[in-house]
Amino acid sequence: MDYSLLPKMEAVPEAASMIETFRAIGYNLETAVADILDNSISAGAKNIYIERIWDGGKTIVTIKDDGLGMNSEEIVEAMRPGTQNPLESRDVNDLGRFGLGMKTASFSQCRKLTVISKKLGYHSAYWTWDLDHVAITHKWELIRWAPDIFITALDEQASGTMIIWTDLDRVIPPSTSADDIVAKQKFSDAWARVKSHIAMTFHRFIESNDVTIYWGRNPVEAWNPFCLDEKKTQSFPTENLYFGSNKAEVKGYILPHKNNFSSEQKYKEAEGMNGYPAAQGFYVYRGKRLLLAGSWLNLFRKEDHYKLVRISIDLPNTLDSEWQIDIKKSTAIPPLSCREQLRSYALDVRNKGMEVYRHRGKILKKKAGINFQPLWLEKKKGNKWSFVVNRDNQLIKDLQEEAQTNPKHAISMLLRIIEESIPTPTIFIKQSSEENLQKEPFSDIDTTIIQELLQKMFTNLKASGQTEKQAKAVLKTIEPFNNYEDLIEEL
Repeated sequence: MDYSLLPKMEAVPEAASMIETFRAIGYNLETAVADILDNSISAGAKNIYIERIWDGGKTIVTIKDDGLGMNSEEIVEAMRPGTQNPLESRDVNDLGRFGLGMKTASFSQCRKLTVISKKLGYHSAYWTWDLDHVAITHKWELIRWAPDIFITALDEQASGTMIIWTDLDRVIPPSTSADDIVAKQKFSDAWARVKSHIAMTFHRFIESNDVTIYWGRNPVEAWNPFCLDEKKTQSFPTENLYFGSNKAEVKGYILPHKNNFSSEQKYKEAEGMNGYPAAQGFYVYRGKRLLLAGSWLNLFRKEDHYKLVRISIDLPNTLDSEWQIDIKKSTAIPPLSCREQLRSYALDVRNKGMEVYRHRGKILKKKAGINFQPLWLEKKKGNKWSFVVNRDNQLIKDLQEEAQTNPKHAISMLLRIIEESIPTPTIFIKQSSEENLQKEPFSDIDTTIIQELLQKMFTNLKASGQTEKQAKAVLKTIEPFNNYEDLIEEL
């Protein structure tokens, strides 16, 4: 098509409306802060400082780094929406894609975004997006303004950048008083989640000492979802996914059962922000940056018996388009070409993880030619399943022998052992995977056994002085006889 021959008309987006659209992209506080940190890391920062200055509706958040910094013209360019074409090739360490992150992340939380920056050999410069100014003027217009207390914040550094959020209307209602204890607590709770999210999202950067992220004055400690410092963590071989000349890597891990963690505290820490069931699944990384945590990518559903399974997927940024990485860097969708391979790999890890969960971390192996003796056996009849006590278990045999001389003690011990060893995890797994196929209690038992027991108890009750009517009434209240009222009436 020869565009030179066609009439043309500019269709510039209306500024105020477009920025309000940016605000609705879907960031939460955690993902918004993480996006700001991405820029600092991409700029070569070794230290990043996050501060929250509580003042009710006038609260301020700052994120300062010691990266390369920018001069005035570069700040303006960085604050221009869409400064980067997502289809262009990028440095392997570049954590951005759309050139929107800093702006959309900030707009989602505040009405004033100020950037103060200092490049080596330059004085500090600053510019601000003020959404109230844009709403009045309807212009894509920055203002040269910054909060007075921060204008000289970078003067002692050779280079670096500070992001300042003011008018945090999406975090704190503007009318909130600084003395509002409830609002302050909600604010603190929200930022506690931000800290946990940072510890998880950037754990590889922190662990490799590429960057130190300060929460106030204290460094944020990395949270590694795979518990690599636990001796009983099991890892699987790495498998490659190929996309033309690009390659992704998949590696599975099974966390230890609670019984095998080095400490109760370590087990608690390993559950992450949302607990063990939510933390299972794939962890998708782009470079060292975690994009998506604890998702089965629509390949499986989350179930309690897979809660110890976590699988890493490492992508280069050249696969952003294929994996549909979104602006917030919190969504990833595997291409159809690799879904079956991912599913197959995950099935192996999940099956092993289920065994660890079922057997509470114990490895059931044959020792010196002697078979393991389970206390419970799975029984199948038709398509129905149930669990029965293994009569061949040596413990059961010993208790049967003891019952001949000391029946009261043997029965008491047997009941206690059954109480303590009911295979609840396995039953739960069977119920989840084979719904409605569990055998109903006593559904196939020989009724002559029930009749024999009923007759014996009926005779004992009458011998204790109860009438036939009273004895039958008592039997109808005893489980499982309550299901056999017709047999009771025949007594």
